[in-house]
Amino acid sequence: MNLLELFSGIGGFSLGLHQAGFTFDKVYFSEIDRHAIANFKHNFPNAQHVGSVCDITRASIERPDIITFGSPCQNFSAAGNGLGLQGAESSLIRYAIEAIDYFRPDIFIWENVKGVLFERHCRDFWAIVKAFADIGLYQIEWQLLNTAWVLPQNRERIYLVGRLAEKCRDKVFPVCESVFSPEKESGNNRESKDCCGTLIKTYGRTANWVTYVLQLQRGEQFDGKLRAIHEGQLRLLTETECERLQGFPDGFTRYGVYDGEVREISRTQRYSLLGNAVSPPIVERVAARIKHVRKLRVKTSPAMRHCCNLLSQFMKEATRKTMFSSVRMDWATPMDFFNALDAEFHFTLDPCASPENAKCKKYYTERTNGLLQS
Repeated sequence: MNLLELFSGIGGFSLGLHQAGFTFDKVYFSEIDRHAIANFKHNFPNAQHVGSVCDITRASIERPDIITFGSPCQNFSAAGNGLGLQGAESSLIRYAIEAIDYFRPDIFIWENVKGVLFERHCRDFWAIVKAFADIGLYQIEWQLLNTAWVLPQNRERIYLVGRLAEKCRDKVFPVCESVFSPEKESGNNRESKDCCGTLIKTYGRTANWVTYVLQLQRGEQFDGKLRAIHEGQLRLLTETECERLQGFPDGFTRYGVYDGEVREISRTQRYSLLGNAVSPPIVERVAARIKHVRKLRVKTSPAMRHCCNLLSQFMKEATRKTMFSSVRMDWATPMDFFNALDAEFHFTLDPCASPENAKCKKYYTERTNGLLQS
């Protein structure tokens, strides 16, 4: 089994998958930050760096069974500029989608900030989901998960999982919080005020106090408001504390391999690397669920496989730009694809159509809104 980790950072996906029991013959990682590359090489010495994600389909690698990616989130983040897929960083996800279409892995996992679900980004989010679906082979699921379910850090992230449909029977999501933290069912629940704020890449240079530690005296209570008496009790979290809050082993980000030489990574860079990382304990639990349901396989009919092939061919002919367009939502299902699928399922209703592209005698338009019909 082979793994390809895109936008790899320090290897949170690789670590989480390993902790879930996955073993890989080859691990490939794509990253451009020199400190992240150096740290990845130090912790995963047998992994192969394959350069920028922009060139990934031209890389000389064996087909990956799993592709993971926590694509840049700056343009979706609540603290970002709100440009969504129009932003230079977040638009890079198109290369991950091209890699999935090119390599056709058994599984892919995408992690990103909660902001992709915000109303202002909903069209972009559905454009991304559509691009995954248009490959034509995958069952796609997603759920918003929080590192606070496992560790004392309030870090909400969406995890989207795609699996080859012909190898799926059960679903990965939804999963409840107790699956991540069984102790919460026994009453040992941490209150949210005990969680630190989300670690961010500018952590070491920000005055945002919620990512600092307030050292209280024994028996002292804190009502959430900073006062002058707290001035000497406020300090920056250490690098080791940040590693623990993200679920990495102590010292994980301390060293990197630069030009074959092991060197220490600066404190500022360690904060940045950890702020950009995925939380391995969350990945571990998602991966464990994938591993469990992956054992259940179901065969697809020849007609269904034919439909998947037709849709795949259609998307290869479409422009990549169309995938990410947020201007229109009224694209039509290709007729040859519908006919092949209709031969299998005999559709009687088109719930999302227009008079010009309806595929069934009975159909609902944007005005009649199929979601509101009984």
